[in-house]
Amino acid sequence: MEDSLQWWETAVIYQIYPRSFQDSNNDGIGDLPGITKRLGYIADLGVDAIWISPFFKSPQNDFGYDVADYRDINPEYGTLADFDKLLTTAHDLDLKVMVDIVPAHCSDQHAWFVESRQSRDNPKADWFHWVDPEPDGSPPTNWLSFFGGPAWSWEPRRQQYYLHNFLASQPNLNHANPDVVEAMMDVARFWFDRGVDGFRLDAVHTINADTAPYANNQANLDFVLGELPQQQQPFFRQLHDSAQLNQPAIQTFSAAIRAVADSYEGKFLMGELHGDDPIAASEAFTAPGRLHATYNFNLLHWGGLDVDGLKRAVTDAVEVFNGSGRLSFAFSNHDVPRSATRQLAELGLGEDRQEDLQLLLLQLETCLIGSTCVFQGEELALQDADTIPVEQMQDPWGIEFAPTFLGRDTCRTPMVWQSDASQGGFSQANLTWLPIDSRHLSRAAMDEVARPESVYNAYSAFLAWRKAQPALMSENTMSGISGGPKEIIFDRISNRQTLRCRFDFETLKATFEER
Repeated sequence: MEDSLQWWETAVIYQIYPRSFQDSNNDGIGDLPGITKRLGYIADLGVDAIWISPFFKSPQNDFGYDVADYRDINPEYGTLADFDKLLTTAHDLDLKVMVDIVPAHCSDQHAWFVESRQSRDNPKADWFHWVDPEPDGSPPTNWLSFFGGPAWSWEPRRQQYYLHNFLASQPNLNHANPDVVEAMMDVARFWFDRGVDGFRLDAVHTINADTAPYANNQANLDFVLGELPQQQQPFFRQLHDSAQLNQPAIQTFSAAIRAVADSYEGKFLMGELHGDDPIAASEAFTAPGRLHATYNFNLLHWGGLDVDGLKRAVTDAVEVFNGSGRLSFAFSNHDVPRSATRQLAELGLGEDRQEDLQLLLLQLETCLIGSTCVFQGEELALQDADTIPVEQMQDPWGIEFAPTFLGRDTCRTPMVWQSDASQGGFSQANLTWLPIDSRHLSRAAMDEVARPESVYNAYSAFLAWRKAQPALMSENTMSGISGGPKEIIFDRISNRQTLRCRFDFETLKATFEER
């Protein structure tokens, strides 16, 4: 029905990587009070919500995606009182707040795992996936960790292997245990009760809810050795769905957390997932009674996409989800090179066209059906750091494959706010957790706010215009993709308006026409 969409079905969501956003206490690390300080900048851009990457208590082996306590704040980032102040300030600015929950795994320093690993008969003994070795002492399956090496590690105290799809210090929770699922529901209630508006659910496809015996992954017979390190890893030589990943039993979790969300008003659940067939996985996760939407990876190709590739990526998703808000599109995030860098390279454009391209990409993704996630700095057309010295690298994935692969640090360098301030206004510390990219100083955030022709101001004006377009805001329906080799054309359609959207990758201009 016209004008009956929930807030999240058309939301533009601004992703904040807290470690790199704003440092308030000059220790070189971004924090929650720093985010609060800059909420006006985000609200003035015209987005609807913020998503904050993990800030929970954590040893920071994977920078917050290894949670040691889901109900407390890592001291580097502040306190629960600091979070409450952030939440109140955001709501006063009409910004929704989403937090990043990690349901599949936790830190090996979490009290649950500390207890579980001690013996086979303690109260948390079956909260993780513990499996006896094969007769020859080998792990129970051929599963591999995304970060390199086997997905099983040996625990001498139990004389068993435990599962971890990522680092060995990130053991997978056993979602076949109803007590584990209920513990995660209590985490959801804790944050909803504080006033949080939704969750981005990290790597939900890596939740493991099956029980032994586990099936081996099959060989990926279509594997082609690629130039990028993640396409060279043994991990990608396997097919994973229904064995290691995207297990059907995961949906017990999806249904349980949806029931919790539905017991409140206006709460949003967005699941990050991938798989051998990500569209099919998204359909499963957003079936009735499960998650509201999934975070779509179609536009996040590591090496960038040419115009035909962009058309295919959008078409593949929209053909299945047209008429719904069950997708959230993104061009950049904390795990891939920034869009301005990889799309310039893929399209063969020079840096003199960087701002025009970035604005075009922002307009394109914000005109697609569903919600949109914008990574901090995209509104400034920031490029990826061109290098991180090996001795300053922080990302465990990058460190594992250095120097061939720089990992994810290059898109995580700190935001800069004023070109003439110490460390670009991010911090007054002599050293920041990752080095400031000096090229970013020419696009410092508050300087760009003051420059009328900046990408920030152009995108802000576009978002204000977008909110007045019924075709973009009252229904999630669009036509198929058309256009020549250098353009993308589609109609957004509602009962009150049909809007022709044309994105020209020759001129790098978007045009809109009512039809």
